[in-house]
Amino acid sequence: MTIIDSQVHAYEANTPKRPWHNVPNWPDHVTGDEMVAAMDKVGIDGAIFISAFSMYRYDASYAVEVQRAHPNDPGLDRILRAAVKHDLPVNILCWGNVDVGTALIDRHPDTRFIIDHLAILQPRTPPAPPQPWAELPKVLDLAKRKNAVIKVSGACTLSREAYPFPDIWDPLARVFDAWGFDRCLWGTDWTRAYAVVNYEQAVEPFLKTDRLSDSERAMLMGGACAKAYRWSPKKV
Repeated sequence: MTIIDSQVHAYEANTPKRPWHNVPNWPDHVTGDEMVAAMDKVGIDGAIFISAFSMYRYDASYAVEVQRAHPNDPGLDRILRAAVKHDLPVNILCWGNVDVGTALIDRHPDTRFIIDHLAILQPRTPPAPPQPWAELPKVLDLAKRKNAVIKVSGACTLSREAYPFPDIWDPLARVFDAWGFDRCLWGTDWTRAYAVVNYEQAVEPFLKTDRLSDSERAMLMGGACAKAYRWSPKKV
């Protein structure tokens, strides 16, 4: 019989490195190693580790550390291994959580990943945040993973200027330089972007900009997508 504990909480001692938000009436620490030792002692095969919200609020970094140190074959890993067997690309959305997305990609170097929405959190309604491209350095570093491509989708929602959104081109140029046009898949992200742009406004800036050569435009707006998904629409 496989025994799985459906909810455990592990945590470090309350230190300036990772301070607690509240101090509950719990032991001074129950680290991941200590939790696993307790499970081993009574024959528990695995557990669902829930980050202690009362202590760490929305910071799940310790849970991530413990999972990496004590992996238990999560379902997502099984899916990614199966994708390799069937030669299927896997779309992932890791905006606001690029570090976790990067670790997942690194753990599965044989899986083909397609990263949604530039891996940058995008607003559903205007205006864009004051620093919409703040995560760009992480996105550029992510380009080192050759088993990944990136969707340049929803980029217009990151503009703080009116149509045709001229301020998107400098940061996008850095994306193109890091990833290469053959690994950048243009997309409108319509209708999620409905409150920011209509469909034509999401298309025209890419069709008409002088920041792209004809060959770059062809790869960005179709060629890279056909390559990544190994599919292209038939001409009627």
